[in-house]
Amino acid sequence: MDNIYLYMIIALAILAIADLVVGVSNDAVNFLNSAIGSKAISFKTIMIVASLGVAVGAVFSSGMMEVARKGIFNPSEFMFNEIMIIFMAVMITDILLLDFFNSVGMPTSTTVSIVFELLGAAVAMALIKIGHDGGDFSEVINYINTSKASQIIFGILLSVVVAFSIGALVQWVSRVLLSYNFQKKAAWVGALFGGFALTAITYFIFMKGLKGTSYAKESYDILGGGTMKDFLENQVLSIVVVSSVFWSLFSYCLIAFAKTNIYKLIIIVGTFALALAFAGNDLVNFIGVPVAAYNAFQEWSASGLLATEFSMEVLAQKVPTNNWLLFGAGMVMVLTLWFSTKAKNVVKTSLDLSSQGETKERFQPNFLSRGFVRFAMAMSQMTSYMLPESWQAKIEKQFEVPVIAIPKNKILELPAFDLVRAAVNLMVAAVLISIATSYKLPLSTTYVTFMVAMGSSLADRAWGAESAVYRVAGVLNVIGGWFFTAFSAFTAAAFVAYLLNLNITVMFPILLVIAFGLIIRSSIVHNRKSKEVRAEDSLIKAESSSVQGVIHESAENIANVVKRGNKIYSNAINGLAKQDLLSLKKNKKQVDKLSVEVEDLRNNIFYFIKNLDDSSIGASNFYINVLGYLQDMTQSLEYITKVSYKHVNNNHKKLKFNQIKELKEVDGTLEKLFNDTKLAFDSRSFEQIGNILNKKDDAFNILSEKIQKQVERTRTEESSPKNTTLYFGLLLETKDLLKATMALLDEYYNAHDASVKPATISNPDEE
Repeated sequence: MDNIYLYMIIALAILAIADLVVGVSNDAVNFLNSAIGSKAISFKTIMIVASLGVAVGAVFSSGMMEVARKGIFNPSEFMFNEIMIIFMAVMITDILLLDFFNSVGMPTSTTVSIVFELLGAAVAMALIKIGHDGGDFSEVINYINTSKASQIIFGILLSVVVAFSIGALVQWVSRVLLSYNFQKKAAWVGALFGGFALTAITYFIFMKGLKGTSYAKESYDILGGGTMKDFLENQVLSIVVVSSVFWSLFSYCLIAFAKTNIYKLIIIVGTFALALAFAGNDLVNFIGVPVAAYNAFQEWSASGLLATEFSMEVLAQKVPTNNWLLFGAGMVMVLTLWFSTKAKNVVKTSLDLSSQGETKERFQPNFLSRGFVRFAMAMSQMTSYMLPESWQAKIEKQFEVPVIAIPKNKILELPAFDLVRAAVNLMVAAVLISIATSYKLPLSTTYVTFMVAMGSSLADRAWGAESAVYRVAGVLNVIGGWFFTAFSAFTAAAFVAYLLNLNITVMFPILLVIAFGLIIRSSIVHNRKSKEVRAEDSLIKAESSSVQGVIHESAENIANVVKRGNKIYSNAINGLAKQDLLSLKKNKKQVDKLSVEVEDLRNNIFYFIKNLDDSSIGASNFYINVLGYLQDMTQSLEYITKVSYKHVNNNHKKLKFNQIKELKEVDGTLEKLFNDTKLAFDSRSFEQIGNILNKKDDAFNILSEKIQKQVERTRTEESSPKNTTLYFGLLLETKDLLKATMALLDEYYNAHDASVKPATISNPDEE
């Protein structure tokens, strides 16, 4: 039985490494967001700076390790066997929860997850002990460090509101002072901003990175025999004043004499600082529990007592963490940072929500986001009545984004926001986390950095009338995910602790295998999805500014829609024939995806027309018509797919044999037509379109014939109104699908014919 605890320590060590990997994938957004979004420096430089910050922060993180040992529960109330169950439940739950959030690309808080997992597992064990001893439910309070736990939870929730508000305020003031033409401002303006920002960030490095380490607790003669920790705590004002003067003068020299972009320097230093903070603050979330378990195991092994007799009050003592262990953890984090594709996915969510320009909105608006936007608009109107018009005009001028002529193919390379916003994000996050650290709160760096970025986006008017409801919905989704993290972490850890307590020798290996199995499965699914996205026949936006160019670019889109439409139609008919609900459900997702892609192309019409040359306006009419026909086709496919799914899902009568046979004949006719169309567009053999158009009457005649047969059946033998409605609906919508397809081919054939005719006329001067 005693060997099981040695195996648990080994398993916890493996889980710690896996937790580091999934944790870094999630939290990379904290310190990469501003640098990547502003494109101030190359991606490689960003990664090098962040890696250095993570490595240094990991070595300096030992001061925060106490949270896992005694921050949430009272260790003296538990025996060694119980504490091992708590720690194992926490690590298994944590790794699964973080991996889930990484897979869906949502940033969540590793601090919140670890705090609520420790709380859930400890409460579960406390209730088990109380139930076994016949005690009262109110005794749970004796097992939990309620004052510290409530302080941590309150601090985390408060940080959401404070970070958003302060981020918005500082960004608004910064933009009013600096405008979007910040590079043209006087050197002293940039110097003051640089001095303030660099002071905040460097003080943050000392407060967050150095104060909690063993090095800061040693006495130094240069500090009058005191410790660095005492010096940092007692000389706050003097340190800030001296730093501000020094960094302002330093910034002025760099701007005036070295012609350095001070905003880029702020972003580099800020990225390093937040990476250091992440490792220093959040490393406890990944290895704090296994380290505490190892310390407990060492003390129990030396005691010679049974696991059920050895009290864990030893964990209440302060134990320094081995620096080599911290360094090793830091290296795992650095490697994950470089190679994790899930990290990039989480960063993308944050960047999309804070982008100054147009992005593909990932979230759908809801009643809450619409309500918030209406409230914000009302508040904006109220303030406009309060401020003098001259002030309003000056403020508006500061928020005017300079118009820069950018080639359309370079739009995707634009930064999500400018250097001022990136610097504000880093500076405000640094200050807020510094303040929290001075009060010894394991603040959620995810919450602070994300909400600061969202607040600065709002103040910077990145959420305009076109995107506000989508962005606010996205922020609400992420915040909702955070509450889900807390609830699911608490309940899942409590449940796992309960299972382990039932029979630890049986449940421990079973749960471990399940955990690793789910992680491996998640990784395989993620890789498969990544490959599918890369290999997908997704539709491409038109880039050309001539009719001929648009004809050739659109050909690929038409081939893709026809190919996917053919498959969707066949799947709908086959699903109906077999009453295969699962197949019809998958088919419904495919047609929804196609509809979204066509809608994206239509949303791009504005930018397409703006990019056209004066001599190529004709291309816009052709492109708009093509997109209209593509949308008509997808709407018909949507109807066919959804009514088929609804019919089977509602358990209505199966279509009769003759009806299915006739639908299969129609499917065969459409399949041949679609295959011929795809071949013509794939090979750019546009003259073949004429041959396809010549056969359209045959296809329409087949449909008319099937409709007539069903009319006769309905009058004589049909007894099911639902079947009749479905069958007529399918045939009539197929007719609409055919009309849209033929209209598209006709448009294309005429446009192509007109575009090649001038090229075939000989020049009379040469004759």
